[in-house]
Amino acid sequence: MTADFGTPTPWQIATVERVVVETYRARTFSLRLAEPRSFRAGQHYDVRLTAPDGYQAQRSYSIASPPPPDGSDAAGAGLADVIDLTVELIPDGEVSPYFHEVVQPGDALEVRGPIGGPFTWGSDLGGPLLLLAGGSGIVPLRSILAHRATAAPDSAALLLYSARTPADVIYRDWLDAQAQCAGKVAVRYAFTRRPPPLWDGYARRIDPPMLSDCIAALAHLDDAGRPPLCYACGPTGFVENAADALLSVGISETSIRTERFGPTS
Repeated sequence: MTADFGTPTPWQIATVERVVVETYRARTFSLRLAEPRSFRAGQHYDVRLTAPDGYQAQRSYSIASPPPPDGSDAAGAGLADVIDLTVELIPDGEVSPYFHEVVQPGDALEVRGPIGGPFTWGSDLGGPLLLLAGGSGIVPLRSILAHRATAAPDSAALLLYSARTPADVIYRDWLDAQAQCAGKVAVRYAFTRRPPPLWDGYARRIDPPMLSDCIAALAHLDDAGRPPLCYACGPTGFVENAADALLSVGISETSIRTERFGPTS
């Protein structure tokens, strides 16, 4: 079956299989889908909650897990019966507090997806990849990095992750393991509020000199020395700043893909 990645399925029921605490404000929920679907790395699912009085709240959450490999569809991905969604707690939000305070393994949720097209990556697009994450914008980029490891391990990738403090870094152990073991992968952090003691890395917001440094490092990982395909995801201000900085260091607009969301508290 060939998946239509631009058209989501109708709402379906997903059962929570596992909940993993990532940070003090982020948790990953593994959901088993009643109707398995193919997806591309970078896509998202909608989640809908319905109150006893009929009031509904709906939010979109990026898929953190990679597409299943060795499928028969056009994107080379199989049907996924389990997906991971990472939810950052927004204290005054309508949906994320429910996830963090109520949802447990065995609970049923209404979901719809996969959704999204421009911000996706597959092995057909190649590399090298320059991935820029701000806060929970790391979620779809994790899917891309994990998919790259199996679908195109020879494609070089560098992730630049901007976070307030080390405690705000989601998937820290997994990311560090990728940098140490994956080959042709580098991970760099930029701490904007409180870097760790004796930190000699970036301690500011993303700017053109930082990107130039990362692009040079990525070039050392890529044997062909090709210009990178760039993905930036995070709050609106972060993404706009990152896109402007990429343009200022000579990256073509056609090589920049962005996904943004509203500011978090």
